[in-house]
Amino acid sequence: MSNFSVGFREEAHIRILDLKGELDAHTVSELEAALQKCREDKNHHIIVNGAHLQYISSAGLGVFMAYIEEMREAGGDIKIAGLQANVFNIFDLLGFPLLFDIVEAEEEAIRKFDADRNEKNES
Repeated sequence: MSNFSVGFREEAHIRILDLKGELDAHTVSELEAALQKCREDKNHHIIVNGAHLQYISSAGLGVFMAYIEEMREAGGDIKIAGLQANVFNIFDLLGFPLLFDIVEAEEEAIRKFDADRNEKNES
């Protein structure tokens, strides 16, 4: 039985995915389905809130890699917020902070999306 779930919320032009539990090879399909739903709904500005994510395996990290380029090509991004220290350490060990915007709080990720949007509007 899986103890992983993905919740959806909207904040202005941003889709927020709340991850809860353990993301591994057995539960990764739930995250994939959530990101596919975002793509189908044309939600390319995504914040992954990992405040309640207890564990992530390489399979879970692979899902992020599979979608990041597509989201960026569509003018969006995936920002990761609120990771617990043990989960952040896994992201950090594999160099994800160089590829992804990983911030401490969801509000900071929202501000960064807003700043990116304002910058594009000024161009």
